[in-house]
Amino acid sequence: MPYRLLTEFENLFAGKIYRHRSSTQGDFVATHLYEDLAALPRQGKLLTRIQAAERVLATTNMRRGIMARRGDGTFGEPVPNTPSISDPGFLVARGKLATVEIGVEMKILNKAMVKQIDRVIGDLQKQVDHFRRGGGDPISVAVVGINQAPYTIGFEGERQIRTDGRGNRHPYQEAQEAERRLIQHAKPYFDEFIILRYSATNDPPYPFDWANLQDTQQDYGAALVRISANYDRRFP
Repeated sequence: MPYRLLTEFENLFAGKIYRHRSSTQGDFVATHLYEDLAALPRQGKLLTRIQAAERVLATTNMRRGIMARRGDGTFGEPVPNTPSISDPGFLVARGKLATVEIGVEMKILNKAMVKQIDRVIGDLQKQVDHFRRGGGDPISVAVVGINQAPYTIGFEGERQIRTDGRGNRHPYQEAQEAERRLIQHAKPYFDEFIILRYSATNDPPYPFDWANLQDTQQDYGAALVRISANYDRRFP
C-alpha cells in the first residue's frame, strides 16, 4: 500500500528546491503518520476513535493548560465542547487537545549532519519530555530523514552552498556516523524510531531516491502496526 508520510516526505525534494529552514515542513509530513495509521487494515480502539472524531490531531502548538511544545504531529483527546475540523481527503479530524496520546517529532538531516547532530539529539530527547508534561503515558515516535547523496546543495536565502567533500563534507560521508549516534543517544527515548534513508542532491532537476524503497516501506509499515497495537494496550 502507498504510505502518505513517505509520499509527502519525497515531495519535499522531488522536482523542487528543498529549503531546510522552512519550519512547517516537518509538521506537514508528520501529520500523515496518523492518516497511515487510520488506513491500516486493522480494527481496534485507535481506528474507532478516529472515525468517531473522539481523538484528533492538534491544531495549535499547545495543549490547553499545559506549557509544553506539541511536537510536529500530536494526537489525543480533544477539549470538550470544542469543534473539530474534518478536511476533505483526510481521515483524522483536527482540534484543540486536552491530552496527548501519540506524539511525533520529525527531523531531517540533509547536510552538515555531524556538525548539528548534538543539537538534533538534544531536541529529540527534550521533545519526549514535552509529550509527557501534564501526565499520561503518550506513545513517542521519532521520524528522522538521513540523506545519503553523493553531494548536495544547501540554500541560505539566495546563496547556494555545495558540499565539497572536505571541510563541507558530502552527505554519504556523514550518514553512517549520524545514524549511529542517533540510535545510541536518541532512539532509547522513543517507543518507535523511524529512519528514512534517502538521496537528494538539491540540484536541478532535483532528483530524489530512497536508499532502499522496499526496506523503507516494510520498516515503516511494521512501525505503524506496532504503534496501533501499543495504543490499544496503553489506552483502553
